Amino acid sequence: MKMRLGGRLAGAIEVLADIEARKRPVADALKDWGLAHRFAGSGDRAAIGNIVYDALRMKLSHAYLMNSDSATALGHAVLFRQWGVTPEQLAAELEGDRFAPEPLTEDMKAAFASRKLEDAPLHVQGDIPEWLQPSFEDNFDEEWLAEAQALAGRPSLDLRANTLKASREKVLKALERSGVEPTVIARNGVRVKAGEGASRLPNVTAELSFQKGWFEVQDEGSQIVADLVYPQEGDQVLDYCAGGGGKTLAMAAAMNNKGQIHAYDTDRKRLAPIIERLKRAGTRNVQVHDRFEDLAPFMGRFDKVLVDAPCTGTGTWRRRPDMKWRLTQKSLEERIGQQREALISAANFVKPGGQLIYVTCSILPEENEAQVYAFCEENPDFEIISAADRWAELFGEDKPQPWSADMMSVTLTPAATDTDGFFFCVMERAS
Repeated sequence: MKMRLGGRLAGAIEVLADIEARKRPVADALKDWGLAHRFAGSGDRAAIGNIVYDALRMKLSHAYLMNSDSATALGHAVLFRQWGVTPEQLAAELEGDRFAPEPLTEDMKAAFASRKLEDAPLHVQGDIPEWLQPSFEDNFDEEWLAEAQALAGRPSLDLRANTLKASREKVLKALERSGVEPTVIARNGVRVKAGEGASRLPNVTAELSFQKGWFEVQDEGSQIVADLVYPQEGDQVLDYCAGGGGKTLAMAAAMNNKGQIHAYDTDRKRLAPIIERLKRAGTRNVQVHDRFEDLAPFMGRFDKVLVDAPCTGTGTWRRRPDMKWRLTQKSLEERIGQQREALISAANFVKPGGQLIYVTCSILPEENEAQVYAFCEENPDFEIISAADRWAELFGEDKPQPWSADMMSVTLTPAATDTDGFFFCVMERAS
C-alpha cells in the first residue's frame, strides 16, 4: 500500500533534518531512511527523494519565502512552489493523517502568504551561496541570475547510444516505453525528460539493451565535450583524469575501436567501474593505468591529451544539490591548485603539433578561462585554438549555442544548452 502525501512529506522532512544535523551526503541519508522504513515502497522512496532534492536545489529561496530554513519549512515549500499543491489543498490532504508532519507555524504561513521572491537578495533569488555571486556575474554578465536559477532545476536522464553496438535509432526503439527522445545537440544522445512532482525516472540500467552494451548513462554535456575532443580513427589519446570512464568510452566509440586510448586516474576507486563498462561496451582500444610510472614511456607521444580536471562540480548542481551548500573558498582554492598541477603534468605527454584539451564540469571562471590563459602564458609553446569553430563544424549553428567570452573556449550550461555545466578548451602545442 503506498504512503499518503502526509507520510511522504514527513519522511522527507526527517531526511532533510538528518542531512542538516549530521552534515552528510543526501544519498547516504536517503538510503539509511529507506533501510529504517522497509514498509516504504519504491514509489514512496522516489517521491521522498524528489522532495529532498527539490528542497536542496532551492534551499535559499524556499527559506526566504517561509522565513525559516527548518526542514519542515523547506519540505512544505517544495509542495507549494515546485509541486503545485496549494496550502489549502495540502491542509485538506493532511487532515486526519496520523503520519502527517507537524503543521506549519502561523509565522511560516504568514510569511509564505506575504513575501515576494523579487524582494529577496539576488543570490537568494538565484539559490547560490552569496560568496559565489561575483564569479557568476563575471562569467555570465546580466544573464547570471537566469543561469543560477537554471542550475536549481531538475535534470533529465541522458544516455549515449554506443555506436560500436547500436545506432541511436535502435536505442530509441528499444527504450520506447521509457518515453525517450533524441537529444538536441549530442549526435548519439537519447533523453528521458525530467519528471514532475512524485514521478520517477525509469530504471534504464535494468533493461536488456543496457546489459547488451547498447547504451551508457551519460549527461548530454559530457557527450558533447567528448565529441569536441574530436578523436579520429588511428589517434593516440590519453584520458588523463579518466574517473569512471564515461568520456573514454565515448571517444573509443567515435574512433571505431581503431587507434589507442590510455585511460589514467590516480584514484583507483573512481577508476574501478571502467573495466566492467569497457567489457560491456565491446571496447578493444583502451588500456587502463592507475600508476603514473606506467605512462613514462609515452612522454611527448600523444595526438590528444584530455584533462578532465578535478573541479568544484558547480555545473552538476542540479544532480548533486547538497554540494552547492558544502562548497567553500578553501575547497575552490584546493581544486584550482590541483587543476594547475594536472595541466602541467599532462602537457608532458602531448607531441609537437598535438593538442592538450582542458575540461571541467564547473562554470566558475577561476577554474576555467583563468586556468587556460595562465597555463598558455607560462607555456608559450601552447596556444588556444577555437573550440567555437569545432562546435559549428560538429553540431551546426542552428542548435542551442554555448557561452563563449572570446569564441575560443566554450561553456555549456543548463540555461544555454539544456545540459549540465561544462567548460571546454583546446590548446595546441607548436610543432
